[in-house]
Amino acid sequence: MHDHAPGIRGASNRRLLTASLTITSVVLVVQVVGAFLSGSLALLADSVHMLTDTAALVIALIASIVAARPATDRQTYGYQRAEVFGALINAVLLIGLSVWIVVEAIQRLLDPGEAEVRGGIMLIVAVVGLLANAAAMWLLSAAQRTSINVRGAYLEVLGDLLGSALVIVAAIVVLLTGWQAADAVASLLIAALIVPRAVGLLREVFHVLSESAPKGTHVAEIREHILSAADVVAVHDIHVWQLTRGAPVFTAHVVIDPDAIAAGRSGEILSRLQTCLASHFDVEHSTFQLEPAGHVESGDATHA
Repeated sequence: MHDHAPGIRGASNRRLLTASLTITSVVLVVQVVGAFLSGSLALLADSVHMLTDTAALVIALIASIVAARPATDRQTYGYQRAEVFGALINAVLLIGLSVWIVVEAIQRLLDPGEAEVRGGIMLIVAVVGLLANAAAMWLLSAAQRTSINVRGAYLEVLGDLLGSALVIVAAIVVLLTGWQAADAVASLLIAALIVPRAVGLLREVFHVLSESAPKGTHVAEIREHILSAADVVAVHDIHVWQLTRGAPVFTAHVVIDPDAIAAGRSGEILSRLQTCLASHFDVEHSTFQLEPAGHVESGDATHA
């Protein structure tokens, strides 16, 4: 989770998102013009996807700025969760775009009309889009591993790169065979590539918002580590969730030997447990409630 990429990829998420936004904005204009000049639905779909990418990157950039705000008395965890909402909007945009592409492609397959696709222009613009998307992906590749917000933008660009590749193939087919329907078929394939990634991102957002344990976190293993610590008698009420990707939070009630408390070792035990969570499970924010053996909580006493 701590990938310190060298060079420009090691810049802050905000700088990386700004650079990617600049790339996609320029290519968006090129693709829109190229789509109308070539008459290509696949290129138009890819340009609309690029428009969605641009909007998604703006959302991600705003979310990263908001997420950097410090915690307050009201927002005690700060604004890191803003990244999750940014990712949610990205996923919804992707799904909406996919529906639009499918409808348009089917209509063109059923009623092609007299529209002619100019394969040459289509090919040139698609190659430009492919190179630009590859550059944007390279910029975001390291940061997307630790930020769900950047990952949403990364998946947007990945879908565009694959879409540009499909447009290139369709353009070559049109140029070599004259089969105009290749353009609509490529549009359907672009939609098929977008949907699984959008659903996967939505699933991840749901896991964060439902406060499920982060992927790869094994509560049973954490419990065993805590129980193996010196002076620990039992552990209960374990909760693990994440504010956003790469920001897990852990809480637990730990029952310790009363003699350890009497000897003044509570602080030592607490430090040892927090170090264990940070070093073995990459959990920087952990909260432990230390209880002496035989302690009865107020809630337990009420229900006794």
